[in-house]
Amino acid sequence: MSDLSTDPYRTTLRNAADWGLVALVVIVLAALALPLGVKDGIVLGWFGGSLAPLFLIGVALAVVGGRTAPSRPLGAWVELAAVALAWLLPLHLLDEGFDLSAGWGLWLFLTAATLLLWRVLGTLSGVPGWTRSVLVPGLFGLGLLVGWEVLVRGFQVPAILLPAPSRIAAALAANAPVLWDDFGQTVLTSVVRGYLMGCGAGFAVALLADRVPFLARGLLPLGNLASAIPVVGIAPIMVMWFGFDWPSKAAVIVVMTFFPMLINTLAGLDSSERIQLDLMRSYGAGHARTLVKLRLPNALPFLFNGLKINSTLALIGAIVAEFFGTPVVGMGFRISTEVARMNLDIVWATIAVAALTGSGFYGGLALLERLTTAWHPSMRKR
Repeated sequence: MSDLSTDPYRTTLRNAADWGLVALVVIVLAALALPLGVKDGIVLGWFGGSLAPLFLIGVALAVVGGRTAPSRPLGAWVELAAVALAWLLPLHLLDEGFDLSAGWGLWLFLTAATLLLWRVLGTLSGVPGWTRSVLVPGLFGLGLLVGWEVLVRGFQVPAILLPAPSRIAAALAANAPVLWDDFGQTVLTSVVRGYLMGCGAGFAVALLADRVPFLARGLLPLGNLASAIPVVGIAPIMVMWFGFDWPSKAAVIVVMTFFPMLINTLAGLDSSERIQLDLMRSYGAGHARTLVKLRLPNALPFLFNGLKINSTLALIGAIVAEFFGTPVVGMGFRISTEVARMNLDIVWATIAVAALTGSGFYGGLALLERLTTAWHPSMRKR
């Protein structure tokens, strides 16, 4: 008598019973029974004269092509085309003058497309290399932007509350020279200098505290105290001390980045195992050689952790500090000024520049960490 768990027929049935796909089909069938939207005061369905049936056919063909692809990753890329067609449909309907706020059939259809995207990204995340580390996060971010665009325009959210990404991009292009000057003042002048001074000072003091134990015991409580101080409390003080130009912003950044770097460096220096330290002593290595050959290399993941944390803290500190006094240029100055003028498109464009800058800064440090610490055990599972 054959074992049911190894029966090829039953195994084939189990593999064919993709309950996720069945759920998607049920959702799509339910969506087809609901209205697509309203145009000229008339509630229209999926077959009410628009190009929605063509999009629906394209999505169905792409899903079938993905399911019959020779490999699962290739099928995921084909199914990704189905997701793209599904999310292009509401943009087409908006251009045709549809009111999508009551198009529950469309929103249910987009829910199925989002579930399919989740499944596709889950498959692609298992592909090693740039697909998992770059393409999957990029597709996820692009999906968020498209969803933001469709939801804001579909439900007619007022721009003063939340503008669409396309509107923010238009404001970004129209005010590019002004935003570039703000970027230069905030990032290139204040953030870079304050970041280098704060992280450099934290690293240097950590080396000294590692050599002088009582100094570490005295500084760590101060680090906890400093981390609890709000930036809005120290920013006006630094402006009064150092003036309205970049030194006051750099001082705020130094206060915000010094102790995270100090604490992470000390934790990294203490991460070496006792047997490694004993081996260095058996080789006759002194404190300096042990530090350079063993403890600092082992501390690299902790050092990069502090650098990555500080990359966002520095940008936040500079922008907030500019709220309390700055030359007539800078991201913080632009946000506070344009909010008072109700020019929220420029405000969101400035926020977009700050977000892209912070993400790029963090991503660059993460890439540098991967290149320099590929040998470390902490990187083996990444």
